[in-house]
Amino acid sequence: MPEISIIVPVYKVEQYLDKCVKSILAQTFQDFELILVDDGSPDRSGEMCDEYAKADQRITVIHQENGGLSAARNTGIEVAKGRYLGFVDSDDYIMEDMYELLYNNLKREDADLATVGFLDVYAGKEPVIKEKKYIVTDMVGAAKIMFEGKLSTISATNKLYKREIFDHVRYPVGMITEDAAVILDVLEETKKVVIDTSQKYCYFHRENSISSNHFTHKDLDMIKAWEDNEARVVAKYPELVNVAHTRVCWAYFTVLDKMMNSPLTNEDMETQRQIIKFLRSNFTFVLKNQYFTKSRKIAMFALKIHPYLYKLLSRFESRMVRKINK
Repeated sequence: MPEISIIVPVYKVEQYLDKCVKSILAQTFQDFELILVDDGSPDRSGEMCDEYAKADQRITVIHQENGGLSAARNTGIEVAKGRYLGFVDSDDYIMEDMYELLYNNLKREDADLATVGFLDVYAGKEPVIKEKKYIVTDMVGAAKIMFEGKLSTISATNKLYKREIFDHVRYPVGMITEDAAVILDVLEETKKVVIDTSQKYCYFHRENSISSNHFTHKDLDMIKAWEDNEARVVAKYPELVNVAHTRVCWAYFTVLDKMMNSPLTNEDMETQRQIIKFLRSNFTFVLKNQYFTKSRKIAMFALKIHPYLYKLLSRFESRMVRKINK
C-alpha cells in the first residue's frame, strides 16, 4: 500500500495536464499512487490520462460522466489506498519536494493535517516570493488562520491529510465553493495542524477558469457556504465569530463585484438589492475591520452613497486587474 494517494480531478485541461502530471511524478517523495479522475472531459484529457497510466504503474485512471470537481474528488477518495491523501488541480503544478515537506512536517509533529503555501503563477510575470513561517496549532487556531487567508487558505489542494479525516467527509456535489463548504468538517477531524508557508504549490491563474469574473447563480453558493460556516462558528467557536463574519461580508462583496460586471435578469437585480442591503447594514463592521483593505473600505463608502458609484469603482478595478495580469 502506498503512503500517499494523490487525487487529480481532470476536465478539459489538455493544455495544462502534462505539466501537472510530470510535476507529481517527479516528487522526491516516491511512495505514492496518483489517481487521475477523468470527469467526462470532451477533449483529449482522458486519453492523455490513459497514456500516463501505461507509462507508470503508480497511476490509476478512472473515467466517469461529468459531475464536477466535488464528484471527481469524492471518486478519488473512495478508491484511494494511501494512509494520507492529497489533492492537486489539473491546471496547476507542484514543486518537486512538496509532498516530502508535507509528509515530514506531518510526521515530525504527529499532526493530522499539514499545509504549504501557494506560489501564484501568471503568464509572463515573475511570481512573488513571500517570507516563510512555520506554525503548529490546534483546530481552532488553524480555522482562524485559514479564514484569514494570509498564511494559509481553505483550499483543498496545498495540504496533506490523514486518511481518517475523510472517513465521514465528502465534497458537496454541485457547489462551486466546495472547499469553503467542508473546511470546518475537515478541521473538526483534526487535533493538530502544521502550517508551513513555503511556496510549494504553484497555482496557475488562467482567464477562463471556474473562478472567472462573470456572474452566475452558482456564485451564490459562496455566500451560502460562508453563512453556514458562520452559523456553526457562532454555535461552537465564539473566538472565531469576527473572522467568520468577515468572510461572510467578503463573500457578499465578491458576488456583488461579479454582478456589477455582468448583465442581470430582473430576478438577479432583486438579489443584488438584497446583497447591497446586507453590506450597507455592515458599514461600520467593514470600516473598523482590520482584514479589509483601504480600497475595499473606500468602495464601502461608495456603496453607501450610491450603488452606481460602487459599480464605477468595481469596473475600474476589474480593468486594472486584467491589465496588471496580462
